[in-house]
Amino acid sequence: MDFDFTEDQQALRDAVQRFVDKDYAFERRHQIARAGGFDRGVWEGLAGLGLTALAVPEAHGGLGFGPVEAMVVMEELGRGLVLEPVAQGVLIAPAVLRHAPDALQAAWLPRIAGGEALVVLAHQEARSRYRLNQVATRAVDGRLTGVKSLVPAGDVADAFIVPARVSGADDARDGVALYLVERTAAGVHTRPYSLHDGSRAAELHLDNTPAQLIAGPDEGLALLELAADIGIAAQAAEAIGVMEKYLALTVDYLNTRKQFGVAIASFQALRHRTADVKMQLELARSMSYYATLRLGDAPAVRRRALSQAKVQLGNAMRFVGQQCTQMHGGIGVTDEYAGSHYFKRLTVMEMQWGDTMHHLGEVSARMQDTAGVFA
Repeated sequence: MDFDFTEDQQALRDAVQRFVDKDYAFERRHQIARAGGFDRGVWEGLAGLGLTALAVPEAHGGLGFGPVEAMVVMEELGRGLVLEPVAQGVLIAPAVLRHAPDALQAAWLPRIAGGEALVVLAHQEARSRYRLNQVATRAVDGRLTGVKSLVPAGDVADAFIVPARVSGADDARDGVALYLVERTAAGVHTRPYSLHDGSRAAELHLDNTPAQLIAGPDEGLALLELAADIGIAAQAAEAIGVMEKYLALTVDYLNTRKQFGVAIASFQALRHRTADVKMQLELARSMSYYATLRLGDAPAVRRRALSQAKVQLGNAMRFVGQQCTQMHGGIGVTDEYAGSHYFKRLTVMEMQWGDTMHHLGEVSARMQDTAGVFA
């Protein structure tokens, strides 16, 4: 199989890399994190680069690019530890809204493409434990009541994609519909906070809030699962960028730091540990490619593949983060040093979209459903 990128994909990578190097240096990123974890100016810069139009169909003013281009972009954003919720607003929201009624698509997709609107998925709840079919938020006559947790940039987003259980439906799979809720709607309340890695999130409270239907209970959960899988694939690509950059920082430190008059990079034990980190990075890269290429498969096959990728990426993120931090010594955990922030980002990502143990269970549960598919 040919894993070489096309000239257009490489040009896209170079453009994002230049943006990160020029407009998102570590010092600016540090300032944004301290100010709350989201910068509207950065979002406008991403729009100026055309990234907010990446996955929006051409009919609505977008570029209509596919999963591979998204992977390329997320890798480069990972290297820069970009805090803004690009995967949520640029990849997931357009993928979900493409299934919405025509009027809703026309109202929001062009605004997303132009960077004028940030729409994020608000699906997590306190008792769901990563299970997408566990939804306590209720929908009655098009009005939602419930609480969503860990909503990315929830207090500054313009609208939310909200799963809710329709009135009278108790079936765990068939009773979930997806709705669009505007932040300015009546009954919307948010409580913002910062995550461990400096990114911005919020609790979202809905109290008899008016909403617009995206997908009914017959297809809502399937669409939510697709959104989650797009999020996992995007995060896998981002993690590759984060780990690659952290490894480069570590190698540079080992070549600079001296002990007993020689660079510690010459110590055999540290060279072996560096080789182990590189091996984990390459295993993770393979699974990131695998996740991206499986996004177009049948739901059962896709869900199993994305869980497999999340397991491998979770193990790699934990190993690379811990090893690189330990090889730095004390400086590796200081707030002023960039390396500590790469470690924090890897730690947070391992817990998002379901942690490693959750996806190990998901892989086991789906083994029988997809038996013979990969034979």
